[in-house]
Amino acid sequence: MGESICLPSMRDNGGFAKGIFRLVAVVWLLLLVVPVEAGELNVGVLYWSMNIPGQVAMRKGLEAEVKSINKAALADGRPLIKLEIRVAGDGEAGIENQIRQMYDLVAMRVDLIVVQPTDNAALAAPLRAANRAGIPVVVYDQYINGGVLAAYRASNNYQAGYLDGEYISSRFPEGRQIRLILVEYPHVSSTVERVNGFLDALKEAGRSYRVLKSYFAVEPASGKKAASDILHDFPKAGSIDVVFTVNDGGGLSVVKGLSDAGRKEIMVASIDGDPESVENIRTGNLTVIDSAQFCGPLGAEAMKAAYALLTGGTPPYHALLPVFPITRETLHLYPGWLGPVPAEFEKPWKSKSPQWQRSLTIVKS
Repeated sequence: MGESICLPSMRDNGGFAKGIFRLVAVVWLLLLVVPVEAGELNVGVLYWSMNIPGQVAMRKGLEAEVKSINKAALADGRPLIKLEIRVAGDGEAGIENQIRQMYDLVAMRVDLIVVQPTDNAALAAPLRAANRAGIPVVVYDQYINGGVLAAYRASNNYQAGYLDGEYISSRFPEGRQIRLILVEYPHVSSTVERVNGFLDALKEAGRSYRVLKSYFAVEPASGKKAASDILHDFPKAGSIDVVFTVNDGGGLSVVKGLSDAGRKEIMVASIDGDPESVENIRTGNLTVIDSAQFCGPLGAEAMKAAYALLTGGTPPYHALLPVFPITRETLHLYPGWLGPVPAEFEKPWKSKSPQWQRSLTIVKS
């Protein structure tokens, strides 16, 4: 015979009721003290570079948003986010690293992948692998050509270039041809859009310009080389009017190289809003405009979209954050990379759209 389990007899109504009451009380107390776990969502995050300060600020914004989401989710009993983080690194090696890292996250069967692409085309194959595995992919800062994205967040890169172009146009008298150097990076959509915006602004202003030569740079080492090459190719003072750099990651090294060589006559237009570039504007060290990203809010918007997708929401597919034109005239209005996005204002230079707009642009719902 096995052991018998003694329960209060149905005839012992008082004892049975007291036992049930105690059981309910204990369960209720445990519910009050121990939060109900709603589970974790594993989100793979692929960062590009930790040597480009703007990208570091994007990472800070993304991870600050994760903390905010998890704090609210813990209180509401919603699922928490757990990050699986990878950093690609710079140059061709970084591109190869990120391809491998994305395949690794697909193999891990994470719930969603957030990517800042190192290259528009190189990640097409791992993106399609994520599609086949049913893993949603949110990208920010750059686009991926090929495959299906769940959401895309970026700064308004065309606007960034355009703001630079219209300001540069306002700095020269009508009829004067601008002798221009481009320091670009054709591997990602954001930098291509910046060049297009810059040149379109010059054209739409009726400005005559001549591109003397183009160089490639997007981070400090390639920016230093570009500066050296520019000085070698154009050694005579007064031979260049403007250098347009597609970002501060490489552009700051260009400014330093030209400034150290005494080429103070050159105007530099750049993009990103790096604090060092802001200081160059403040002190009159070559840079005259820097269209700044709101890097922290950009990373945060990517994570907001990711969490909405994972919890049944329908965030806009493609949305652009505004960029801010930092010049000597607007310097006092700029809050810095981490925001907040400031109020609208009238541009103190000639423009087809005189008011700077602060709103998020929904490109595709």
